[in-house]
Formats: sequence, C-alpha cells, structure tokens
Amino acid sequence: MSKTKHIGLTIAAIGSIPLIMTLGNSMLVPILPKMKSELHLSQFQVSLTITIFSVVAAMFIPILGYLSDRFNRKMIILPSLFIYGIGGLIAGFAAMSFPNSYFWILIGRALQGIGAAGTAPIAMALTGDLFKGSQESKVLGIVEASNGFGKVLSPIVGSLVALLIWYGVFFAFPAFCIISILLTIFFVKENVKKKAPMPFGKYIKGLLSVFKHEGRWLLTTYLAGATCLFTLFGILFYLSDILEKTHDINGVKKGLILAIPLLIMCTTSYITGSKIGNNQKLMKKLIVFGFAFMTVSYALLSFFSNLIAFISILALSSLGTGFVLPCLNSIITNAVGKERRGFVTSLYGSVRFLGVAIGPPVFGRLMEWSRIGMFMSIASLAFVVGLLALLMIHVKKEQPEGEGQKQKSNEKDATVTNLQPAGGR
Repeated sequence: MSKTKHIGLTIAAIGSIPLIMTLGNSMLVPILPKMKSELHLSQFQVSLTITIFSVVAAMFIPILGYLSDRFNRKMIILPSLFIYGIGGLIAGFAAMSFPNSYFWILIGRALQGIGAAGTAPIAMALTGDLFKGSQESKVLGIVEASNGFGKVLSPIVGSLVALLIWYGVFFAFPAFCIISILLTIFFVKENVKKKAPMPFGKYIKGLLSVFKHEGRWLLTTYLAGATCLFTLFGILFYLSDILEKTHDINGVKKGLILAIPLLIMCTTSYITGSKIGNNQKLMKKLIVFGFAFMTVSYALLSFFSNLIAFISILALSSLGTGFVLPCLNSIITNAVGKERRGFVTSLYGSVRFLGVAIGPPVFGRLMEWSRIGMFMSIASLAFVVGLLALLMIHVKKEQPEGEGQKQKSNEKDATVTNLQPAGGR
C-alpha cells in the first residue's frame, strides 16, 4: 500500500471516531416526538435521553483523557467504541421487548455516554500526536467536518430508520461502531510508549501550571466551544419543534431541513481547517468573525417566522460556527505537549458536551418564555463570548513551520506553549 493511500485511510479512521460520537444525540432528535407518544413520556423525560448521554460523557471525558495520556490513545478509543455500541443494543432491545422500557433506555444512553467520552476528544489528541504543522490543522479540520457531517447525516438517517420502527435508531449505533473499530484497528498505527508513564502527582502539577499561566485564554476557548454547541443543539431543538407544530413537517423531509444548517457548518469547517495552517492571527480573526456572524444571525432570527427566510438567516450562524470550531481545535490541541494533550483536549470535549446537554432544556424554557427574548439572549451570549475571544486570546509572532521544534523549554514537563505553531511540540 502506498504511503499516501495509507495516510488517507488513517485520516478516514480518525475521522470516523467523532462521527460516531455525533450520531449519539443528533440521530435521536427526529424520533423524540414519536418516543414521547409511544412511551407516554413528558417533555422533560424525553429530553433526558439527550441530557443523560451528554452529562455522563462530560463526567467521563477527563478521566479517559488522563488514561489516554498515561497509556495510549487506541487503548482508550477501541473499548469506548465497543461500550458505545453495547449501550445502543441495550436501549434498542429494551424498547423492542419491554412495555415500560424508559429506565433501560436511560441505562443504555448512559453507557453510550461513557463510550462517547473516549471518542472525539481522544481523536483530537491522537491527531496532534500523529500529524504536525499545516497537515495537523488540515486533519483537525477534517475531524471537525466529520463531526459536522455526523450532524448532517444523523437527522436524515434517524428519520429514514424511524420509517421502519422508531427504536431502530438504537440498533444503528453498533453498526456504525463496528466500521469505526475496524478502521481504527487496521489503519491507525500509534507509536508505542517506551518510557514509563509520568507519575500522577507530576502530571497534575504540570496541568495546574498550564491553567495557572494560560488559564484565561484557555478557559475562553473552552467557553467558546461550549457556546457553539449549546446554541447549535438549542436551535436544532427549536427548529425540530416548530417544523412539526407550526409547519406540519415530519419524517425524512424534516430530517433534510434540519440537515441544511449542519451541512453549511460541515463544509465551512472543512475549508477552514484546510486553509488556516499555522496562521494563529488568522485563527483568532476567524473566531471573532465567527461569533460576529452568530450574533447578527441570532438577533435577526427573532424578526422572521417564514421558514425559508429563517433557514437562510440561520445559515449565517452555521457559517460562523464553521469558522470558530476548527480554529479552537487547533489552538487547544497545541496548548500543551503530548504527555498532557489527552487531558486538555478531553476537558474541552467535556465543556462541549455540557453545552449540548443544557441546550435543549434551556431552549425549551426560553421558548415558553418569549421567542424574541430567546433569540436576543443567545445573540447577547454570542456577542460577549466573541468579545472575550478578542480580548483574551493573544497570539505570538508567527514562526515558520517547524521552527518551534528548535526551542527548548526550561521546564520540560510543565511548560505551556501559548498558541505556539503545531511544530512547536
């Protein structure tokens, strides 16, 4: 097999991992109304099937991130994909076999949350391990695009499977997991760690040093990622609701409409990741512009109820999100060296999951309060986060790719590179 082809298959394998994670929530969105009626659930109970997945994932992500630093990435990713698939089978068989299956569905979703914790965040760290420089930024863009593609694919797949039986989506999860497991086993060749793992105390001391010296901008990037996912899933929840209640649109047509803003975000993420390279100044500009687009879009949405106009204006926020997320991925992946990268990227994954978890319930409350108030509130949030990104994220003078490798740190295990180029570690 040629080297180019092998690299392509490696990228495909890494890209399949966040795709699996994304399916966990997005594929359920189209079937939530059917699940509610079939199982006689309240709106709160049905929303818990989304929330429990995301909350459990957020809790386990830092743990699995630490373990991936201590051992290796594949050792965490492969069992996580297996657990994810098992959770889907438990939920599916429960829905098929038991009249009161809600409790078992929640158990299955919680297991899927544990499995999801070892997917996308670890895939980001793995990308940082295997690729450097502009190639790393490009692959991270593909990872985010894969994440976005999963969001595009899931409502459509969920709607199609639901045409057969509503709980069929739970059985689709293990099928996707098998594909990702096989790709990861055969095409991801990770360097085996020859030296002993860093002692836990030294590891924690290094992480504390990271947040002591670079906490302000790092926490700002975390907030930015959480805000993007919070607004994205909140808007999807709102759009799914009005498509049925206001426009009487269901099934595959509904899934296709939900996919439109996600497809725009996915395409933008891929293009952004392939163009930013090591240009940190450009990354910061795109983050700020992205939040500006989101602010304008959300503010304008409060004045439009026509579906075509609504989707057209919502596309502007999807464009902004597509600018922001690949840049955040590149910045955070290179915030620390390889020995702590798994934890830092996993913590970022945790806050993203929390954003997903609180999106539907918060938007549900806001929808009951005021439609205009809802959109103006999230527009204000996007504006504040964009302003924080402008003020808190500082870039250093751009270096030629690979030049950072010549620099030696004074404290090898604790030094943080403040938005250093990818070649710096």
